[in-house]
Amino acid sequence: MDMKATAARTTEVETQHFDVVIVGAGISGVGGAYHLTKQCPDKSFVVLESQDDFGGTWLTHRYPGIRSDSDLYTFGYRFKPWTSAPIATAAEIRKYMGEVIAENDLGRHIRYRHRISSASWSSERKCWTVDATRTDTGEAIRFTANFLWMCQGYYRHSEGYTPQWPGMDRFKGRVVHPQTWPEDLEIAGKRVVVIGSGATAATLVPAIASDCAHVTLLQRSPTFFITGRNANELADMLRELDIPEEWVHEIVRRKILKDQANFTRRSFEEPEKVKQELLSAVRAYLGPDFDVDKHFTPSYRPWRQRIAFIPDGDLFRGIRDGKASVLTDEIEAFTETGLLLKSGATLDADIIVTATGFNLNVLGDIAFTVDGRPLAFSDTVTYRGAMFTGVPNMAWVFGYFRASWTLRADLIADFVCRLLKHMDTRGAVSVTPTLREADEGMHLSPWVDPENFNPGYLMRGLDLLPKQGDRPPWQHAQDYWTEKDELPVADLDDGALVYE
Repeated sequence: MDMKATAARTTEVETQHFDVVIVGAGISGVGGAYHLTKQCPDKSFVVLESQDDFGGTWLTHRYPGIRSDSDLYTFGYRFKPWTSAPIATAAEIRKYMGEVIAENDLGRHIRYRHRISSASWSSERKCWTVDATRTDTGEAIRFTANFLWMCQGYYRHSEGYTPQWPGMDRFKGRVVHPQTWPEDLEIAGKRVVVIGSGATAATLVPAIASDCAHVTLLQRSPTFFITGRNANELADMLRELDIPEEWVHEIVRRKILKDQANFTRRSFEEPEKVKQELLSAVRAYLGPDFDVDKHFTPSYRPWRQRIAFIPDGDLFRGIRDGKASVLTDEIEAFTETGLLLKSGATLDADIIVTATGFNLNVLGDIAFTVDGRPLAFSDTVTYRGAMFTGVPNMAWVFGYFRASWTLRADLIADFVCRLLKHMDTRGAVSVTPTLREADEGMHLSPWVDPENFNPGYLMRGLDLLPKQGDRPPWQHAQDYWTEKDELPVADLDDGALVYE
């Protein structure tokens, strides 16, 4: 036997073909898998997940108290009733997702510990080639697919964003990021400083306040929060009437969405009134002597950044009871024992938690090529916030800023399934968003208008994202209440999609 030929065969990469490859087994990927089985049962597919299990964000983040910052009646899937408290822990969300996987036999489609390194489109073969590595064995595996469905989220799971301050190497304690919370971190009796003012910080502080000696929330600027009971009175009443859970889920979901639409509209039309309503709720917890203007009054109007829900006001109760404190200042430098602030004050700490956000991850840090040419997504124009000019047979799920992520994941899943069936009807093997003659030269703007919505992770990585146009379908609407009506009837033959 030819030894060289034998060696060549043993080093060949195994290739498996599917109609659809879904990237990511988080909330979007599991939902996409469900919709494919129901709406396109004839399509073969695989879900590739780099982590050891399903869950995405809810598996990655393991810091104390991790919970949703929006209600599960809308963050949950439309097809699977949510039956517990509206604000849920990561464990409860993963249990819910696990039920979806088990009830619909999705587990056989999911391949864990598969890290994708590259994806290349061939116009000649009309398919994607996806190269991955088994993280547990180091084995190289190759997949080919007619369609690529990116459901990997929007941030890098391996590391969070931590600014580099002077003197960080001098600090004698531990510096940790919530995204990579160490299992061996002991906080009992420790002085903890949590840097940040978003949902993560607001979740973490009350979760550890009773265990550590003291926890200080250190923020450069305040954030808006919504307070309320972690319960839904309408859902409770309907259950008392023995209404089926499917009905409860849909009725409560619609009521919440109507309330959210009204709140969002009011935040634009009467921002000062909405601002005072939010601050009044904070004052009700902290009392008249607390400086709410300094510590909880942002300089921007409501909903210019995401507003996190604080169940039962736990963050504010911890501050009121003296277990936690809030300090609005900026960091000059780290010291051996803590922080030197720009005001000249010092803040001693044993542990410093940098709840300072995410690193934006554009399509999974995967090296994309189209016909051998490296693909820069920032050079593309988005089609309905889900596909990209010049990129065939690929969709990306990017959820809503002012509503639950899963609402858009469900809508995009419907769109992808409808598109796949439409391609079959046309006898097409590829579909590529392409600017029509009338669209050439139109004004292009960023993926999101910074004047409309400007969280830090987006502003830091805005130059990495696709552009949007000044007219449909080249816009990233970010408006559930518009897209829920428009996406299901979007014209797939208006010339913006080129089929072959």
